Formats: sequence, structure tokens, C-alpha cells
Amino acid sequence: MPLSSFAVPPDNRYFEDYTPGDVFEFGTITVTEAQIIDFATQFDPQDFHVHPEKAALSRFGGIVASGWHTVGLAMRLFVEHFVSHVASLASPGVDEVRWPNPVRPGDTLRVRITVLEARPSRSKPDRGVVRAKTEAINQKDELVLSMVGMSIIGRRPSAPR
Repeated sequence: MPLSSFAVPPDNRYFEDYTPGDVFEFGTITVTEAQIIDFATQFDPQDFHVHPEKAALSRFGGIVASGWHTVGLAMRLFVEHFVSHVASLASPGVDEVRWPNPVRPGDTLRVRITVLEARPSRSKPDRGVVRAKTEAINQKDELVLSMVGMSIIGRRPSAPR
């Protein structure tokens, strides 16, 4: 069963707090048609993202969010709830991005994040690498996004002696 929170809040979360095998669910965020069209107009202006009349004739039968918008929505929840607010150092990348179902106007998403790996850095002892699978799920329990990302997270500072 997924957890809804860590043992420590994000403003006190360090590499040591990420345990392989832990699964968390966080959210929610709701997307409107105006947000979908605005994002796509700027970054992914395909007809099924920006033109309601043309989208109605598409295989989707209406406006759907760009996959990149879906990634952005999930990233918002990922940053708010999963990433350390004091020890996040960077991300070297994301793999295996998939959009199995479209996001539609009015959809409410939550994220399920599974810690796949947490290993100390071999070259920099003050940090570690956390690999996690992020899945975005809509209000109908349909998977709309899956991706595997890496985060570089600082280790907890030692207490002064």
C-alpha cells in the first residue's frame, strides 16, 4: 500500500530518507481546457491540443493535453511532495517516458512514486543518486504518464562534535 508521506518533511529530507522499494502517492492537480490550449499554443501546437473543432474530429474526440504538459503537471507534484527542498542538487535525466492514456480537460491527477534505487555517489561522498519511477494517474485510475528519473540528493550533514 502506498504511503502518503515521508517520515521527515521535504525541508528536512536528505538522501538517507529515500529507501528503495518505498512507494508514495501524492496529489492532486486538476487541468482545465484553457491551460491545455495555452501550454500547447506555446510549446506543442498540434490541432488536437489547440483547436477544439479539429480535436473533435481527431482520434481523441476532443482536446487532450500535450504529453509534455502532462510531464509538467506530474513534475509539480513531484517537486512539492517528493524532492528534498534542502538537498536536491540536480537531475541528470529521465528515461522511459510513456503516455499510455491522454489527459483531458477537467482531469485530476495524482502521482505514485516508487523509489527504485538509492546509492551513494562513488565520486562525491556528500551526495547520492535516487532513481524513482513516477506515474501520473487520473481520477478514473487510468495511468496517463510513467517515467523513470534520477535525482542527485545531498546527504544529511553530520552533527558537530
